[in-house]
Amino acid sequence: MLNRLRQSLSKTTAALGGALSGLFTRKLDEALLQEIEDALVSTDFGVETSAQVISLLRDRCHKAGRAGAEQWPQQLQELLQEMVQPCVGSLAIPASPRPYCILVVGVNGSGKTTTLAKLAHHYQASGHRPLLVAGDTFRAAAVEQLGSWAQRLNCPIITGAHGGDPAALAYQAWQQASQQGNDVLLIDTAGRLPNKPNLMAELQKLPRVLEKLDVTAPQQRWLVLDGTTGQHALRQVELFQQAMPLTGLIVSKLDGSSKGGMIVALAASFKLPIIALGTGEQLDDLQPFVAEDFAASVLPEMGSVEVG
Repeated sequence: MLNRLRQSLSKTTAALGGALSGLFTRKLDEALLQEIEDALVSTDFGVETSAQVISLLRDRCHKAGRAGAEQWPQQLQELLQEMVQPCVGSLAIPASPRPYCILVVGVNGSGKTTTLAKLAHHYQASGHRPLLVAGDTFRAAAVEQLGSWAQRLNCPIITGAHGGDPAALAYQAWQQASQQGNDVLLIDTAGRLPNKPNLMAELQKLPRVLEKLDVTAPQQRWLVLDGTTGQHALRQVELFQQAMPLTGLIVSKLDGSSKGGMIVALAASFKLPIIALGTGEQLDDLQPFVAEDFAASVLPEMGSVEVG
């Protein structure tokens, strides 16, 4: 898993490595801290998060004295791990309730529908019986895409009429899952821009309808973010959070991006669980988020650094 994550974040590592090139052999001082901050900003940690990292790194190395000034690369890696550790989420499903409802939201093009298929594959491999719900009733292509994945997975799927009410479809799907013993309900939703009030109001209807069947449903509301969008993802989280309390984030398309630093920015800004990372196009390219692996993958291989 670590090797696959390193491969997926190789562009981030290369970008950060290029920006930090030649810095590892220098002792930490204020001039070097500014160069490190510039390198972090350039790899999409964001201005605020980069400043926070530098402040924490300065304090940590100061307390460690000479050793801290000489071993700042290791200190930086440990610091990044500690920053994202509180946001480690889980794909695990509790023993109850049944069905366990997971509502998946996101803008068009975020990789949401493919992520639904990866989730179905993961839960099948874990011994669960998922039911897919093609809740993007406004785009025939989305229903067709999810249907194709369902056929490939041999996973049941429920679809509705084009332009039909997604909330009514979710209600029907919950009843079917309950009757047929499907323990995980994976509900796709229409991709939408979070700054369109009418569309977000429609999205808010889904939980209200499901609550009539189970007051705790949907148990999860996960936002899928395109890893190539960098800092724009933070605005998406903010707007979706205003419409519906989120319970977790999934970052997709990391294999095509040099913007892995945005994950640290997400953790620092929202403190939401990061459930998983999409690291490729295959069904098993959905990895649980592991703080230690992420920190080891996002920074260049430092090895044993001799400070001059």
